Amino acid sequence: MKILMVNKFLYPAGGAETYLFKIGKYWKERGAEVEYFGMRHPGNVAGNRWDLYTEPLDFHQKGLAGYLMNPLKLIYSADAGKKMSELLDRFAPDVVHINNFNYQLTPSILEAAAAYREQKNRNMRIIYTAHDSQLVCPNHYLYRPGTGEACERCLGGSYVNCIRGRCIHGSAARSCLGAMEAVYWKKRKIYSCLDVILCPSAFMKEKLDTDPLLRTKTVVLRNFVRPVPAEERGRGGYVLYFGRYSEEKGIRMLLDVSRELKEIPFVFAGGGPLEELVDGSNVRNRGFLKDRELDEVIRGARFTVCPSVCNENCPFSVIESMMNAVPVLGARRGGIPELIEEGRTGWLFTAGDPADLKQTIRRIWDSTEPEEYADFCRDVRFDTIAEYGEKLEKLYKAGGRL
Repeated sequence: MKILMVNKFLYPAGGAETYLFKIGKYWKERGAEVEYFGMRHPGNVAGNRWDLYTEPLDFHQKGLAGYLMNPLKLIYSADAGKKMSELLDRFAPDVVHINNFNYQLTPSILEAAAAYREQKNRNMRIIYTAHDSQLVCPNHYLYRPGTGEACERCLGGSYVNCIRGRCIHGSAARSCLGAMEAVYWKKRKIYSCLDVILCPSAFMKEKLDTDPLLRTKTVVLRNFVRPVPAEERGRGGYVLYFGRYSEEKGIRMLLDVSRELKEIPFVFAGGGPLEELVDGSNVRNRGFLKDRELDEVIRGARFTVCPSVCNENCPFSVIESMMNAVPVLGARRGGIPELIEEGRTGWLFTAGDPADLKQTIRRIWDSTEPEEYADFCRDVRFDTIAEYGEKLEKLYKAGGRL
């Protein structure tokens, strides 16, 4: 089997890239031919043998040039479509597995894949993993930045609400481009070319299903996790956050709360645009960690926190914490409540409410000792990558369903 993995970033940038590289590695170990397509970048850790990539595009660029220079490239990238077409011709994959693509790659890559499939009369499957809600929400997260407010105003196609709320980076210009992109591709019905849309949470499926074009394609398939031997599980003496250091993840709120709880030690592990804020007398920044090193830091925590103010999907941080037998305090928003059973795998607090977050952290810390955690996360079960891969293989095949 020949598989083309597509993602705008081909270097470690977040959960989507963690997923991308692990799935690719899994298929290679199974004997499949795997190639990658995305943006050219000096930090890329995956690629293709023909050196075919689209040129880098920074949607976060500041200043007038960032708003006005080649804005239509954010809606339709002729370069990405051309490079995608050439790669498909050379590689001739059986499956194209799409991940994050909007704004940098644009749906022009889907157009190229659909055209290739039709012109070559090939039964090539096009699979998409919905790491976020970008197919129905221009800002991808179903929330209004700066407000902590969950927002579903664009569901149904009323994308003018993105402009009204300045929902993309608080910028009217970027929000206008995002809304234009959504309208353009919706009218083109570009997502009809997708054979299957993998939703890591029931929440994500529910939101994507508001679009009749997507409704018949969605299937819930929760993320996989690395198994952790029971004898290696443990608990410790700090509160842990691990993941991306960015506004939508609630990191600023958590840091404010941590500074008011000086008697409680906090550890942060990750990276991102708000990294300079991660400091304090009771705050330790461990930076970006992965695999065994990350497991050790998780097991050193009394509990972890997932304080997102956006509508999360199926956060790796939640399931990785539980697999290490460490409970999670999660925001009551998006797909997070699906993963947490109060009193058995963790607790929930009101999303975007710093007072509730502070009160709940203090209550858990004061009332629960490490030795009392024996019953937490007992018998928690998520797919291993092998089990996930078996399900994925069914969906890779024509007509395959779970």
